Amino acid sequence: MRRALGLTVAIAAVLGIACAASATELVIFYEDGCPHCTRIESFLESIAPKYPTLEVTRYEIHDPEAHDLLSQLLAAYGAELGPVPIMFIGDAAMVGGTFYGPYPKPRQLTGRAEEMELERVIQRAIANDAPSPLSRIAGTTASGLAKNLTIPAVVLAAAADSVNPCTFAVLVLLLGTLLVAGKRGKVLQAGLAFIAAIYISYFLMGIGIFSAIQAAGVQRPFIIAVSGLAILLGLWNMKDYFAYGKWFTIEVPHRWRPLVKRITSSVVSAPGAFAVGVLDSLFLLPCSSGPYIAILALLSKTTTRSQGIGLLLFYNLIFILPLLIITGAVHFGYTTTARAERWRSERLGKLHLVSGAIMFLLGVGMIIATQLGII
Repeated sequence: MRRALGLTVAIAAVLGIACAASATELVIFYEDGCPHCTRIESFLESIAPKYPTLEVTRYEIHDPEAHDLLSQLLAAYGAELGPVPIMFIGDAAMVGGTFYGPYPKPRQLTGRAEEMELERVIQRAIANDAPSPLSRIAGTTASGLAKNLTIPAVVLAAAADSVNPCTFAVLVLLLGTLLVAGKRGKVLQAGLAFIAAIYISYFLMGIGIFSAIQAAGVQRPFIIAVSGLAILLGLWNMKDYFAYGKWFTIEVPHRWRPLVKRITSSVVSAPGAFAVGVLDSLFLLPCSSGPYIAILALLSKTTTRSQGIGLLLFYNLIFILPLLIITGAVHFGYTTTARAERWRSERLGKLHLVSGAIMFLLGVGMIIATQLGII
């Protein structure tokens, strides 16, 4: 009972991230090597602990993709182009120390006065729960279209990821081991512990990659490279429908399988199942890195950090749904592990075909969207 309660609390804690206070976004355009930019960045870092809901989105001014966005934001705020840094938050814009917005006329400030006014603008935006500056141009621009396309892309990629034969096999083996050991009462606990470990581990890995991509700044060549990877992996997955096992198969490598089977077969408890889930999440990478990395690149381009976290939580919920169904079906006696494994083996090629087709379409769609300037 205590273990089940602890597992419930852990899942609730992870899901609770999505319910955190909404962030207030500050959009800043900077130039590498600009001393004024460096001073403002240092100031923002110094006040960050006072404003935990402040979220800073950065664009390098020389990035070709930043040009259109900057011109649209300047027009939306009634501001004139000037020296960097250029910032937008709430109802105010700051261009090289000149503030536009709720003022009778633009205000030019420098030094400490500039920093004090910037902090006042931030405080006002947070107090008013101001929407993202990008919302002023969303819906009528490519940026708005990209955001509208993101959720369907997340659903499709998660669906492709969820029909994962690797994880199905490990879960079925785990549940079968418990049944053979005469521990039918632990099937649900162990199954949920295994699934929770997959969810948490996969989510945390996603957050790490998402943060790294967003911090580095997503460039057009990177998006195209990731899209190309998704296309190649999709085609290779579809190959397994017509010629399964030939050349290279996108599954857990054969040399690793005896180790995975040996470890899984020794598990007879929920904590052990959780540990196997963490281990299995590492072995999942060869099977599912394609759609996951493609979606992480897309999210880093079209969402803020808080939005990206929420969509990653949603992605991984779709990802674990088939595992929840299998666990529930075995626990309540609707199927057996032998029948579940037979179903998986008989449809292995089709699972690869469906997953590969979705990955291929996702990659093609991202390349087309990049060429059209949508992302």
